[in-house]
Amino acid sequence: MNEAGGYDAFAMFHGLKLHFTTNYDYVKYHGKISIGKDAFMLRKDKFHFYKLSRKYKKDELFGFYIANLLHNPKCWAGDLISDDADSEYKVWLKTQQSLTYLFEQDISTAFDSVDNPEELLKVVDGQYPLLYNLYLHDKVKKETVMILNNFMNFIPMWSKKIDDDIIFPEFVKSCEKYKPFFSYDEQKMKKILKDKLCQLA
Repeated sequence: MNEAGGYDAFAMFHGLKLHFTTNYDYVKYHGKISIGKDAFMLRKDKFHFYKLSRKYKKDELFGFYIANLLHNPKCWAGDLISDDADSEYKVWLKTQQSLTYLFEQDISTAFDSVDNPEELLKVVDGQYPLLYNLYLHDKVKKETVMILNNFMNFIPMWSKKIDDDIIFPEFVKSCEKYKPFFSYDEQKMKKILKDKLCQLA
């Protein structure tokens, strides 16, 4: 069945929201939640989920939720039926569909901003490193930072050295929560990175 019913749409959202905002692990518990169908029928927001279940196929709805929870982990049902929510999904979907191209572009942008690639990761006097600043200014995608971190594991070092204990920890948490749902061709990305580094050598 392609379409998720109203309750299924709600359960998926509730499980994912718990994943992004609490210690609940959506993957570990297979998205199972404690709120049953009877309780769902008493919810004032149930019609939002019926609307969403008719608008998106089940796999599309999953991506739609991920996109919007990445943008705002505390979003609620009313936010999901807005034009802004649709826009967030379209941007996220475009990123997933063009990930290889965007990663290559982001790598070029990042490397072109420094004389030595190592400068991108350095934390000086507790300030944000250049790579994170590029992300904050929408010059590189979160996905690019996550892929690079997968290869070099620099985020733990950042967490120890960056003084900010409000904004940056939220970024780290977002990456950790997103990781189980973020897939890409690791070998292809590694080759892109290696080729770029060879060009600079």
